[in-house]
Amino acid sequence: MAFCNNSVLSLVRKSHSTINPFFCGKLPIYRRLTRSAHQFNPSFGLLFDIDGVLVRGRNPISGAAEAFKKLTDSDGKLAVPLVFVTNAGNCLRQHRATELSSVLGVEISADQIILSHSPLRRFSHFHDKWVLISGQGPVEEIAKDLGFCKIITIDDLRAAYPMLDMVDHSRRPKNSPLISSAFPAIEAVVLIGEPVRWETSLQLILDVLLSAGRPSEWLSQVPYPHIPVMACNMDLVWMAEAKAPRFGHGTFLVCLETLYHKLTGHQLKYEALIGKPSTVTYSFAEHLILKQAKERNWSNPIHTLYAVGDNPMADIYGANLYNLHLQSQPGRMEDGRPQSCQSILVCTGVYGNQKEVPPDPQESVTQTVFHGHRDFRLDPTLVEASYVVQDVGQAVDLVLKKEGWVLDQMAPPL
Repeated sequence: MAFCNNSVLSLVRKSHSTINPFFCGKLPIYRRLTRSAHQFNPSFGLLFDIDGVLVRGRNPISGAAEAFKKLTDSDGKLAVPLVFVTNAGNCLRQHRATELSSVLGVEISADQIILSHSPLRRFSHFHDKWVLISGQGPVEEIAKDLGFCKIITIDDLRAAYPMLDMVDHSRRPKNSPLISSAFPAIEAVVLIGEPVRWETSLQLILDVLLSAGRPSEWLSQVPYPHIPVMACNMDLVWMAEAKAPRFGHGTFLVCLETLYHKLTGHQLKYEALIGKPSTVTYSFAEHLILKQAKERNWSNPIHTLYAVGDNPMADIYGANLYNLHLQSQPGRMEDGRPQSCQSILVCTGVYGNQKEVPPDPQESVTQTVFHGHRDFRLDPTLVEASYVVQDVGQAVDLVLKKEGWVLDQMAPPL
């Protein structure tokens, strides 16, 4: 893949859109939608990132709940199809849905949550294979929820081969344990998120790759290509309560890739890279948007997707990449499927932690090295958001105005 020749690039510019002048002055007041839900026929769908857009760690971002009230009908139900697309993956969908329902004051279902690993539901050809799962949280439950039947965790592997984990001297076994010959050969590795003990996970995953899935049988020649590896969440950093971004799963992947190459001279290959900015994730989001519209009997075709996020390298890159994918598929209009995906960047998270919209969107507003994954080519145009707004409230206002859903009679016309 192509790499960045210049380590410092202007990454977020407004070349093809400018900030709507509607937002330069006082924002109009939107009422809650007053018609009953069955009278609404939305022709657009919404994709919301979570961390840095709706919450910072455990703390809600100001105005998020008010923004979602604008998307509900008089019965308090969501009047537009929407999903939450996050690169987090250390919990079950229902847990995240319950948290968001509390934060936003709107009922959110598990079917509206797309975690970084959610698209693995479609990888059914791996569901009956022995897979090593790396991550944190209830990893076994997560794997079962995704459809995997034969699950091995890092803890399972460490228990079966206790002499492999040798960095932490306090965890080394006192006696030489017996190794079970009945332990199954691992057929694939699934990385669902950053683990807690990086040194343990890095060592054991490499042992599996270098031994073709049988760590007890060290091979004289490194097997290449190695067994399949699927990775979810490529974010180098993410935004929590701290002032500066924190290491994400992308950082763990950099360590794994570097060590594998250092040890073998080969590049680590991925069977699939899932999570934003992968088109696999956005395709899954589109599928759920269309499914919601059908279940609610909304008859209008969904012509546009709006993706709201705070990370230019994940949210904006991914939305713009998917927009190119949609544009390359003729016949979508006739099929009633989305024809475009518009990216909306908010200033409340990873994006420079700016909190405010830059005064001149035509010029570079942040400079950074390329934080995207190794296997994604840097195209500076893909990190240029269609729109830059201050926060999720302004993002919702922008979409409602563009779609003609402004109900306040005092709001200016388009």
